[in-house]
Amino acid sequence: MSWSGLVEAVLDLHVTTTAATFVFVAVAAMCLAALVVRRHRRWMRTGVAIAVTAAGLSVVLAAVLIEKVWRPFPDPLPPSVYVWSGLAVLAVALAVGRGFVRRRDRSRPLVATGLVAAAGAVVLCAAGGINAGFDAYPTVRTALGMTDYRTVPFDTALAPQTVPGGSPSPANWAPSADMPETGAVTRAAVPGAVSRFPARDARIYLPPAYFTDPRPVLPVLVLLAGQPGTTEDWLVGGRLTRIMDAYAADHRGLAPVVVLADGTGSRLANPLCADSRLGNAATYLALDVPNWVRTHLQVNPDPRGWAVGGLSYGGTCALQLATTRPEVYPTFLDLSGQAEPTLGDRTTTIRKAFDGDADAFARNNPADLLARHRYPDSAGAFVVGLGDTEYRAAIERLADAARAAGMDVHLTELPGGHSFAVWSAGLEKELPWLGHRLGLDAS
Repeated sequence: MSWSGLVEAVLDLHVTTTAATFVFVAVAAMCLAALVVRRHRRWMRTGVAIAVTAAGLSVVLAAVLIEKVWRPFPDPLPPSVYVWSGLAVLAVALAVGRGFVRRRDRSRPLVATGLVAAAGAVVLCAAGGINAGFDAYPTVRTALGMTDYRTVPFDTALAPQTVPGGSPSPANWAPSADMPETGAVTRAAVPGAVSRFPARDARIYLPPAYFTDPRPVLPVLVLLAGQPGTTEDWLVGGRLTRIMDAYAADHRGLAPVVVLADGTGSRLANPLCADSRLGNAATYLALDVPNWVRTHLQVNPDPRGWAVGGLSYGGTCALQLATTRPEVYPTFLDLSGQAEPTLGDRTTTIRKAFDGDADAFARNNPADLLARHRYPDSAGAFVVGLGDTEYRAAIERLADAARAAGMDVHLTELPGGHSFAVWSAGLEKELPWLGHRLGLDAS
């Protein structure tokens, strides 16, 4: 194998598998053992105890701050996050303690290097273990921030074409000889013209058929990330381009245009996908985004060719939009969404977002809306992991409520927990249904 081939092989190594997690655990254990073991009795009696205590207190304090005081996330972090974080802090504490004991030992400069290397290895393993739990960066390449998909600049070449007689429908369109084998991703600012929502740049997947002349009239999937999250998450952990390209390859280059819109405004913000004192996220996603897409891209303007979907917070948001704006998004994908929009608990949510108005909360809560209204023209897919103890029960209840409200819905339960392993597999599994619903597959 050539050097470049070896580099590519290393970059494509998967770091979220069970085998990778085993390696992280084994390496971390060996390095921690190396940091602990020492002949100096005082170190073994007190140094290690002090390091363990310091690490434990640090993690407990961080957990209290995150879960009880700051509360940047609507739901508790998995225990594995705190376990791995505690091991990382312990490794650093042990390295510092060992270094302090040897501060006057100038004859062993390699010892200091070894301590730093061992602590650094544990920190890297902890990061890998946490990442494996969420499957956010599946390969070495993605963990290093390197893209593995084709990109194009957003320019006039992507704008709507003028076609005599109008653009052909997918059923009446045939791919040209120069159609690329894969789609491409572009980036654009989608301003909150009406909502004034401070959105970050959107990423947009354009299927191979978009790069033909004439283009077919393509449907749109507005796909949302979780919280915390960015508009790149579906491209990295979600493996979006591979999933969409594979679908397009089986459908003459046809696939939805996927708009990865910003549903939060920043990585840690949580505007609850509503119009409230936290920002006008609902108006942004239901008015500003569709208006911009219809103006700047060549897509199907009919709402029947539009869908909204998302993971976790994004799944909650998708169902909110499907129940509050069914005329805009009559089709949805709820991938591991929450039971209701939340800032941690209902009382806090109503107080902070809706100024204590419980009715305003109910007008934005899918469970309340599904109990009060009928949605005979709407359809959706619910997806959740069989091991998702935080979200599975809620998804099952919401699927039943949506069905009772007249929606054409189905529930898919996949192996896994609350991670991209479920969300990417869920999107891939639901694409044939979605394509048929949006008019790409008339079979």
